Amino acid sequence: MGQIASDAQTLENNTMPKFLLNTCRRLTIVLLAFSLLACSTLTAQPRFVVSKDQLQQVVGKRFPLRYPVAGLLNLEVQAPEIRLLSEQNRLNAVMAVEASGAALNRKQTGTFEVEFALRYEVSDRTLRATSLRFMRLNFPGLQPMASDMLNSYGQTLSEKALLEVVLHTLKPQDLGMADGMGMQPGSITVTERGLVVDFVAKAP
Repeated sequence: MGQIASDAQTLENNTMPKFLLNTCRRLTIVLLAFSLLACSTLTAQPRFVVSKDQLQQVVGKRFPLRYPVAGLLNLEVQAPEIRLLSEQNRLNAVMAVEASGAALNRKQTGTFEVEFALRYEVSDRTLRATSLRFMRLNFPGLQPMASDMLNSYGQTLSEKALLEVVLHTLKPQDLGMADGMGMQPGSITVTERGLVVDFVAKAP
């Protein structure tokens, strides 16, 4: 009987350290995982993503647009097809356009192309078109003189069509976490799939 008790005590002494060691190891792993998660949360900057489809849907609502040109022509501009120029961090918009009026024998169809950047407007939480660059206004059926005249009006037409146009509006809930961290939208990066809005610290 005494031998049995002695064997049991020996077994307990040999087993407990291993159990405690395994427990400590598990706790260490769990604490390390939580530490890494906490560090990741603190260092990762919040960001907001806007898809190309979302941009296309919003900007399309303001078209078609109609503009008179020098009292001789009228241009009707259709909704643009948005293209993402990630390498230039800009967007491209190609619009179908129709010209008509007293200066033409018949209606002419063509294309109107513009490139632009984006900026964030704090007052109404919007992403807006800025830094517009007129590319071309092409009417294959027009005489060169008439085509040149229209292209001279291109930059003005670009600004009327897209300057400061809203492409997306952030909702209050989109900014909730960032606002609580004292941050607001900053840089806007154009990627192959859409826009990435990074957040920066608010100015004091």
